Amino acid sequence: MNATVPSEIQADLDFALSKLEKGAQNLQSMPLQQRRQLIQSCAANIPDFAQQWVEVTCAAKQISPAHSVASEEILAGPASLLRYLQLLSGLFRNVEKSGKPQLPSSPRGNLIGRTCVPILPVKRLFDPLIFRGLSAEVWLNVDHDDQDIFAELPSDQNNIGNGKIATVLGAGNVSAIPATDMLYKIFHDGEVVLLKLNPVNDYLYSTFTSIFAPLIEKQLLQILRGGNEIGKAIVSHPKIDTLHVTGSHHTHDAIIWGANADERADRIANNNPLVNKPITSELGNVTPWIVVPGNYSNRQLQSQAEHIAASIVNNASFNCVATKMIVTCSDWPQRSDFLDRIETLLKNIPPRHAYYPGARERFERANAGCEISNSSSELPWTLIQNTTPESAAHLFQEESFVCVCAETTLEGSTPGEFLDSAVEFVNDQLFGTLCATITAPKSFENREALALEKAIAKLRYGSVCVNQWAGVVYGLMTPPWGGHPSSSLESPQSGIGHVHNTFCLKNFEKTVLRGPLCSHPKPVWFHSHKTATQVGWSLLKLYEKPTITRLPLLFYHALRG
Repeated sequence: MNATVPSEIQADLDFALSKLEKGAQNLQSMPLQQRRQLIQSCAANIPDFAQQWVEVTCAAKQISPAHSVASEEILAGPASLLRYLQLLSGLFRNVEKSGKPQLPSSPRGNLIGRTCVPILPVKRLFDPLIFRGLSAEVWLNVDHDDQDIFAELPSDQNNIGNGKIATVLGAGNVSAIPATDMLYKIFHDGEVVLLKLNPVNDYLYSTFTSIFAPLIEKQLLQILRGGNEIGKAIVSHPKIDTLHVTGSHHTHDAIIWGANADERADRIANNNPLVNKPITSELGNVTPWIVVPGNYSNRQLQSQAEHIAASIVNNASFNCVATKMIVTCSDWPQRSDFLDRIETLLKNIPPRHAYYPGARERFERANAGCEISNSSSELPWTLIQNTTPESAAHLFQEESFVCVCAETTLEGSTPGEFLDSAVEFVNDQLFGTLCATITAPKSFENREALALEKAIAKLRYGSVCVNQWAGVVYGLMTPPWGGHPSSSLESPQSGIGHVHNTFCLKNFEKTVLRGPLCSHPKPVWFHSHKTATQVGWSLLKLYEKPTITRLPLLFYHALRG
């Protein structure tokens, strides 16, 4: 027993691990059909507990369940989880039938010779209608093997986990994250999971133990709550084989290299990590949104301003995909108009309860130490224009994880020159490698298609979006989700490894999502969407039973937004 761990915590941990040790052996010999049945059993539980899930999450974030903002908790909670379970079930069904996943269409080569694997739309889930106008593909590495794009797949004869026990240190902001991370470890990596909920959202314990009862009964999953004491005990426990962390890079570095700055520096210099277990992670990001200069219509400007505003205010901005740096061209005639539109949108969106710990302190730091005079738990949406790395380095090198977005300008005599400069700038000057977005005029996409493809290729991000918010990539569940593969243990940036990846691809570099400048119907994540909550519940019903009879109600609410 670890002498520094209270006996009751150690007892809970030992009991959980004793269960998982048995489950690890069971998983090794579990047929694909039985694993698929477990997935389906969990999916069948979600409709019974979805209301409870949304209500407890809304209560914690001080949202009325009847308000349109509650749609965030439906979409980023039970709806996302149910979509992921449906995709997992389909994966196992296809592997049972044909020995490999079934892609939406065949891989293709793009203008710069990269192999692109389509991962949207999934017709069985009515993606061509729900994600109308969007396309997504995974770009493979330059040196990939054309004949072998799939990772090792679980089968009746081989489960790739080798009896390992994984720990998932759950995210505290988005409720589906700990659930989908845990499922990835079990059903993709073949490892049983000790899920430690974050204290910020450990109110999910009852809901999760109910939904995932089939996995707990088979001893594939144990769920624990608690703070730093149990977290440290779990990480250092010899029976834990692998770790997955969702949080900040500070948490990651403290686990691997130590909490003290001098200790970390010494350990990194001597390649002497505190923990030698394999670790994967999804960490923070100063998420950039690059706006290529051009002649946009009023409708296009307004739509893209709404996209950016929505990416800032979603989940009260406690998202690693929240836009934190808008990059514009100093010579773009429409720059002031565009930024004014964003400012106006933010001013007309009511502030939200800043539920995540430390938000007020981070807000004041992001605003150059400007203190908030009132004691309200609500913080104002803030856009800081004309920033530079010299005048406000912290906005470029630290994810504020609060409702502050900055804007910076770069020179560029042509749209192509600006885009080249912007790509180099965000790669070198901004912290993180998780996701980035480019807004591009249609004329530029048509005339400079090669330049756009080269820019996408050069961006060192795990996901690159054109005209769309990267939160969509996360919600799709088919793409690999994580930081750029250039990250390392010494410099994890936005994390190491990935989750989701429901087509089991390997040797990939990034996901590329494309969409129009103006989306119709209105995206459900826009704050101005009047029927977002009804859309969320209707989408959940569709994913519960993907049949054409459940589409009319969904479309009715979507078109009224």
